[in-house]
Amino acid sequence: MTAPEKPFGLDDEELIDQPTIFEDGLFKDKTVIISGGGTGIGRGIAYLFARLGANVVICGRKIETLTKTAEGICKGLGIDIATHVMSIREPEAVTGLFDRVWEEFGGLDLLINNGGGQFPQDSIDNSINGWNAVIDTNLNGTWYMMQTAARRWRDAEQPGNIINIVLNIDRGTRQTTHTCAARAGVIYLSKSVAVEWAPLNIQVNCVSPGAIASYGFRVYPPEAMAKFKDSNPMRRTGNVWDIAEACAYLGSPASNFVTGEVLTVDGGNQMWGESWAFGEPEYFVKGRGGVVES
Repeated sequence: MTAPEKPFGLDDEELIDQPTIFEDGLFKDKTVIISGGGTGIGRGIAYLFARLGANVVICGRKIETLTKTAEGICKGLGIDIATHVMSIREPEAVTGLFDRVWEEFGGLDLLINNGGGQFPQDSIDNSINGWNAVIDTNLNGTWYMMQTAARRWRDAEQPGNIINIVLNIDRGTRQTTHTCAARAGVIYLSKSVAVEWAPLNIQVNCVSPGAIASYGFRVYPPEAMAKFKDSNPMRRTGNVWDIAEACAYLGSPASNFVTGEVLTVDGGNQMWGESWAFGEPEYFVKGRGGVVES
């Protein structure tokens, strides 16, 4: 019998022991900021980049989650990483983060914009406040981070690299349309400034995860979450390490001729499969010949 998948992904020991194709020291003397680095995908990225020798700075709104990730990396890997409490929705806080990184590390090599969030709900029921909160974090907050980094690199006459964590938008999303709208904006921001900022030697790319078993699953109803593994032709969920290694590729010299791209890591969901974040309506269940549970 196959053991059931853990709903919230890899634990500290698994992140320490996960195999990687990348060599130790790949990011030695490189500094990376990871927003939303205290939980979920961001936490997995922090573990990998710490293992690969980077000076890691994780930021987010909750000191508890940031501290827990930093302590796990210190205990398991013997590596200290920096934490910074802030909200990417506040431009002044973003400036403060970059001031600190420049002061402590002398600059920045890679920005990974993973911070953000959403909630499952039928779109017709989204409140104005709920909609604006997601747009302000996932789109505006990401832009504040991108623009601030680019200005610092320009002024220092240094190259830079930005990786934005987004989602599959080509077929839309259901019951998470606020984040679909925001991430679509990020994707096309990235494509636009990848051209504008090429003369500054700044690369800008995106990673688009599919159903990734992580802390983010906690916001979804159990009945919806149970079907996520069937939302792609591989019929399983990915894990945070899949996304972390995609970021390591885009952050490494192996990608030095790649910009304006979206690297999709989704088990084929962009081609086949769908998910309903808040539960599939009876209309569609009946339409595909399914049985509506009473």
